[in-house]
Amino acid sequence: MSILVDGSTKVICQGITGASGAFHTKGCLDYGTQMVGGVTPGKGGLQDANGLPIFDTVQSAVDSTGANASMIFVPPPFAGDSILEAADAGVEVICCITEGIPVQDMIRVRARLQGFPDSVLIGPNCPGLMTPGRKVSGEGSTAVFEGGCKIGIMPGYIHTARCDAATGKSVGVISRSGTLTYEAVWQTSVLGIGQSTCVGIGGDPVRGLGFIELLSLFEEDPETDGVVMIGEIGGSDEAEAGRWIETNMSKPVTAFIAGRTAPPGKRMGHAGAIIGGADDTAEAKMEVLRACGVSVCQSPAELGSSMATALGVQPVPVAHGAS
Repeated sequence: MSILVDGSTKVICQGITGASGAFHTKGCLDYGTQMVGGVTPGKGGLQDANGLPIFDTVQSAVDSTGANASMIFVPPPFAGDSILEAADAGVEVICCITEGIPVQDMIRVRARLQGFPDSVLIGPNCPGLMTPGRKVSGEGSTAVFEGGCKIGIMPGYIHTARCDAATGKSVGVISRSGTLTYEAVWQTSVLGIGQSTCVGIGGDPVRGLGFIELLSLFEEDPETDGVVMIGEIGGSDEAEAGRWIETNMSKPVTAFIAGRTAPPGKRMGHAGAIIGGADDTAEAKMEVLRACGVSVCQSPAELGSSMATALGVQPVPVAHGAS
């Protein structure tokens, strides 16, 4: 099983005719995602380069295709309204990849989304989410998969479905960092551990689903055996997640906190990665997580081996290189 998305999820792309939207729509199609159309106002009735229908509005796309998920590649000034348009159309999983959305826009969006309890937001400023499909042929970057769902920009070939995992185990991945999401996926895959679903929650200070909401979903998923959690400096989300894990989580959690060398008061990469006080530092978060029973890695290079130890399995090295 998985959380949020699977092979039956029907996805549209808002901003499908832009360079990024077009490129990543093809990538999702190539992986095997059920991409059913896209939205670009003023281009309704046309088709994109892949032959997918284009609609003027999200509502018309949903009505025509039955889409229940959307990935958003709309430019920052208009992305907030695109999120709300998707929610208003009844889209269940809204994944906003767009980077650079004004914080005030996202404050407004978060407030308005409370009126749409059946919709969840991933992002913005995130790599997306992915439930791996079963590999049916090929190797590396030429492999062909079915039964999975890739929404966003994650490289599909590094992911492993539980049915293809040498250890028979799979883990959930939650990360504020896009690149470290891929690192956690790669390390677990090469050790013979699959992934149930991987979610990049984004690095902005105001965003959709956070650690606790996703940890709760993974806790309830019978095919998630553990969780890799990747945080960073700024805010209190990781510490709050640690306290939630201590009292609510029965599955092992391995964590890494990026930004240990960041000087106080200086933004580091992500808009949300800025130390505002002593509790926002990487060391403070690591201390809380350890106290709550989480296996904390000193280096991102330890994510895979730490997860294997937490699961109590003997890693099975797998040839998982790109071709």
